Amino acid sequence: MTQNDIQSAKLSNGEPLQVHTHLFINNTFVPGHGPLFENINPVNEQVICKVQSANEQDVDAAVEAATKAFKKVWRKEAAAQRGRYLYKLADLMERDKIELAKLEVLDSGKPFMVARDADVADSIACFRYFAGWADKIQGDIINSTYDKTCCTVLSPLGVVGAICPWNYTIMMPTWKLAPALAAGNTVVLKTSEVTPLAMLKVAALMVEAGFPAGVVNIITGEGHVTGSYLSSHPGIQKLAFTGSTHTGRHIMEKAVKSNIKKVQLQLSGKSSQIVCADADLQNAAVQVCVGAFINNGQSCCAGSRILVQEEVLDEFMALFMHQVSMVYAGDPFEDNVALGPLINKAQFEKVLRYIESGVEEGATLVQGGQRQGDTGYFIEPTVFCNCTLNMRIMREEIFGPVAGIMSFKTLDEAIEMANDTDYGLAGGVYTTNLETAINVSESLEAGTVWVNCYEVFDQSTPFGGFKHSGFGKDLGLESLREYSNLKTVKIQRTSWAKAPALPKNKL
Repeated sequence: MTQNDIQSAKLSNGEPLQVHTHLFINNTFVPGHGPLFENINPVNEQVICKVQSANEQDVDAAVEAATKAFKKVWRKEAAAQRGRYLYKLADLMERDKIELAKLEVLDSGKPFMVARDADVADSIACFRYFAGWADKIQGDIINSTYDKTCCTVLSPLGVVGAICPWNYTIMMPTWKLAPALAAGNTVVLKTSEVTPLAMLKVAALMVEAGFPAGVVNIITGEGHVTGSYLSSHPGIQKLAFTGSTHTGRHIMEKAVKSNIKKVQLQLSGKSSQIVCADADLQNAAVQVCVGAFINNGQSCCAGSRILVQEEVLDEFMALFMHQVSMVYAGDPFEDNVALGPLINKAQFEKVLRYIESGVEEGATLVQGGQRQGDTGYFIEPTVFCNCTLNMRIMREEIFGPVAGIMSFKTLDEAIEMANDTDYGLAGGVYTTNLETAINVSESLEAGTVWVNCYEVFDQSTPFGGFKHSGFGKDLGLESLREYSNLKTVKIQRTSWAKAPALPKNKL
């Protein structure tokens, strides 16, 4: 650690906390050469600390460290040993689970119980899941011809770049790091400059776990500077990104113009939840509320388009609004708080503008729509009804606690409405009819469809989108293939095979 790397900070409840503020390169916390960033607590709008950022020189240093580690250490490491490093890291994260959750609360403002029992717990489980895969990544034997042995081999790509958002400060980086490391790659990870603190703590745990220097490097900085340079860096063999569709396009351009690196994009969404007349409406009301407002609506797969079959609309609305009335926003350390603040002032103002547009375009504001309190970036859970598909609140990703409700007559109409979007990240359907569940799930143009539940994740199941929501998969066996090259090897068994003679006219 370098001098002044660790600073003292305070949680919104006044509890002191030590935080890392420098870049993590080659197993060392080092100052960056980019501008200092003021890290703001969205709960009280107070400065937490000042964080170092990376410029091009720092990105080069991180890529150089990762390249050296890949060539000299990590690719030569026994696969089982790579798994042991990941298991050890997960154990240390379990030990420091409370501190990691507090760091996430400090940076993002999300409720402490959500940070501890969902985000951090999921990250620990994710590292353990991929630790178990590390020595089980294998190709196939292909019986192609009698005189040759043919096999496929999965080999690591090399140095992977990862750019992660601010809404899940530990979980999203983990979804990139765990499969990339298990597959034998080294990583340069850029956190959001808005929320770097939790992952810098994870970096310290990696040192404690014994990770070789340079295997993981964690930097931060603005997307148009640090992220852009990382995306175009010729030393990066793959770039994995989670964020907006707008930024994803720029990353693809940078990747193509540099070394045609492999790209994986998990982008924006505008997901629908379909409530059928035969649904268990009480369960649907609970799950739809979770899907719309989880993480304060700051989730790429938030189910903010709520489509309800018209004959049960009134009954569902009564049940749903009762659930919404119990969604409290406030101090993230209070037990009954389900929502935190928006991440920063810019996002806060953006969401308020969307709410204004909903009113201006003729939707009926049923609930919320206002700032909550005088301090912090809190917005009340907001519900519109009488919406139409051409409204901005029904077409654009808001990334805030805003949901719009429409009715439908037939399932075909509901499917058409749900698919009438540029995005295809997720969707949900609520029904007690198995045939309906299967038909709607098959018809929705989305990478994940939940039936009678929403926002349920598991490390073994892949997650990724269709259309403008990107391509490639996080989680599951599929994500290991995302971080591997597939090579075909053919071996001539010369003991009984003759090499074919070249035609004379070709000599």
